[in-house]
Amino acid sequence: MGAGHAHRLYLPGASPVHRLPPHPKIVAVLAFVLLVVATPRERMWAFGGYALLLAAVALVAKVPFPTVARRTVIEVPFVAFAFLIPFVAEGEKITVLGLQVSESGLWDAWNILAKGTLGVVASILLAATTEPRMLLLGVERLRMPPLITQIAAFMLRYADVVLDELGRMRVARASRGFEARDVRATRVLARSVGALFLRSYERGERVHLAMVSRGYDGRMPVTHEVGATAVQWTAAALLPAAAALVALAAWIAP
Repeated sequence: MGAGHAHRLYLPGASPVHRLPPHPKIVAVLAFVLLVVATPRERMWAFGGYALLLAAVALVAKVPFPTVARRTVIEVPFVAFAFLIPFVAEGEKITVLGLQVSESGLWDAWNILAKGTLGVVASILLAATTEPRMLLLGVERLRMPPLITQIAAFMLRYADVVLDELGRMRVARASRGFEARDVRATRVLARSVGALFLRSYERGERVHLAMVSRGYDGRMPVTHEVGATAVQWTAAALLPAAAALVALAAWIAP
């Protein structure tokens, strides 16, 4: 996989977190998320400890907190769902701010909100400190099937191309006086989606033929080998190790 354009989620930097190879970081984030999920929801202080650990990683990586907060907007649908649970869940009712809500529903909402947010923030930090192509090399290094990584690589590479094509089609419709005012516009929009699909399919065919003509045999040439030393694995393990201590304390606490 050769070098591609920088993704908008990646924040270039030279911090110790940026310099770590991708596969130790992927394993560290996965282990961290599993420990968060395994923590009893009643131990609210433990989730505060996890948040402090992520804040420490953000400081070391020099990822601005406003950037992290802005990117967590992606979980808004899950937050909305979590806020609805206390009102629709069954069980004993309690009064909160003058409203009758389910006590078990409140715990469920807190469970989703706390664990989901921590997982999202961990993923944001991973994406902000690791280039997408390096992430793909990392998962391939972790024995992910090459076909899956190739599909993901092309998706990352051509997603912006397809979105640009969609933008040009939107400009073309607007230049012809089209405005989606009511349900009658559905027919035109459906045709646009169909045309976009055909153009994308044809582009994929041309790219595949170009690759085959250059000797593609089902495997992508690797232009950048990634390896990790014992020191780098140890550095990446600091986050899940600290999270394991928090989880252990949460489980043994009375």
